Amino acid sequence: MRKKIGFWEAYSIGIGGMIGGGIFAVLGLTILLAKGAAPIAFIFAGIIALITSYSYAKLSVRYPSEGGTVEFLVRAFGNNLFTAYLNTLLLASYIIMLSLYSYAFGSYASVLFFGHEIELAKKLFIAVVIGFFTVLNFLGAYISGKAEDVMVFMKVGILLLFSGLGFLTGDFSKLSPEHWESLLKIMTGGLIIFLAYEGFELIANTAQDVEDPEKTLPKAFYSAVITVILIYVLVSIVAVANLTYEQVQKYSDYALAVAAEPFLGKAGFVLIGIAALLSTASAINATLYGSARVSYLIAKFGALPKNLAKHIWKNGTEGLLILAGLTVVFAVSFNLENISTAGSLGFLIVFAGVNLANFKLAYYTDSNRLIPLAGFILCTVSILVLIYHSLKTQPQNLASSFVILVLTLLFELTYRFFTKVRLAEYMDWKLAERERILQKAEHHLKKLHAELKKEFPEAELFIGGKFIEKGREKAGSINLYIQSENKDKIAKKLRQFLQDAGLPPYHPFSIKLLHKKEKPPEKTKKL
Repeated sequence: MRKKIGFWEAYSIGIGGMIGGGIFAVLGLTILLAKGAAPIAFIFAGIIALITSYSYAKLSVRYPSEGGTVEFLVRAFGNNLFTAYLNTLLLASYIIMLSLYSYAFGSYASVLFFGHEIELAKKLFIAVVIGFFTVLNFLGAYISGKAEDVMVFMKVGILLLFSGLGFLTGDFSKLSPEHWESLLKIMTGGLIIFLAYEGFELIANTAQDVEDPEKTLPKAFYSAVITVILIYVLVSIVAVANLTYEQVQKYSDYALAVAAEPFLGKAGFVLIGIAALLSTASAINATLYGSARVSYLIAKFGALPKNLAKHIWKNGTEGLLILAGLTVVFAVSFNLENISTAGSLGFLIVFAGVNLANFKLAYYTDSNRLIPLAGFILCTVSILVLIYHSLKTQPQNLASSFVILVLTLLFELTYRFFTKVRLAEYMDWKLAERERILQKAEHHLKKLHAELKKEFPEAELFIGGKFIEKGREKAGSINLYIQSENKDKIAKKLRQFLQDAGLPPYHPFSIKLLHKKEKPPEKTKKL
């Protein structure tokens, strides 16, 4: 059997996806906008992310797919131009995110190596870091994944150390309401940093491999987002308390490193600089190999090919090269505020679509319709606020975002017009197969039961979860409990039993083996 992902692994994926370059790169912009209310701005953006994570959790449980976001949109709205455009916009947003991460990497690297920011050096570091992780991804998922594990633990540890020590030296009167900006500026400060919460949706792409997904996925989504909200609020409190606004204005690209100097001196600056390099590097690595790849493949082929890993990504690397090339162009061509505004706007539009998708599919996902509706409204209002503030203060930033939105649409229209590629009924062929198995679940379970009984007559099967409690329409998987006094022997032969029953490795059964003395959970049905 495949090794399943548990809660901690899924939780770590969400944490690693969110704590990337955003907090290091855009913290200064948020403080300049919200002043002493910067932590409130982070909470506001975090609430939008948390509500949206509800939609992702519900959709992931019902439609577990490597297609993730795009799969959910297709399930709700069909395989039409609207969903195809949102996928292309999602791909553009990932490229913008990669640009932000590499921009932050270049800024921090330039300061660490030369003592101050040098524009040419920054651009050189941008090209080098993208090139390095492009080569690393050519080497395959294993090396890429191992590098990611190390970087995630180190960056979270350094941020927590920064937050803890920063409380010893800060002037916390700067956080009092008299230092707050207007509600509009506080909201905008949260929205410009919203892309720092992007990343929790990476959990959705692993849903097929999660153990007991009906319980694990929601816990992982909510815990990851809440943890990151707490870390961001702590970091922003310490940063506001230890920085003057003049310092933020002068060092906005690497404000967090400067904020560490009052309590750790130059060593603090270097420590946060190293954390920023690790964070932005790990975010570049994860995004290049992860969701950006999926979005690119869907754009090109209309679905995820069956030979995804072997022939499309490792041998046919044009997608990786295109993503890397566009990232370098964006990162060296736009300033930080341009990139962050465009990235936040892109993800707010996509997340509005996901919330609307869950609202439409609420019956099948067993959701409270009011929550995704609130998420859709919040995302929509946030889009309008971000546009209004940009028009009022920095119209050139909005011009960049508008160009990206229009060019993305024109590309989608042109590509679909000149090719015969259309989005498939299912983005992920494994999900389509899982759905077919779910429709004939009783037939497959009887075959599996029969195969087990041949060798282990005393074995019993119990089924539970939403399949029993809510019906097959609301079940993306089925909890299956096999009870036997020969639990260990069955574990060794389970893969063979599944094959004999005609079940592929990506079957929708979440299987747990129980000893004869162990009771299955309540609300299960004996086969």
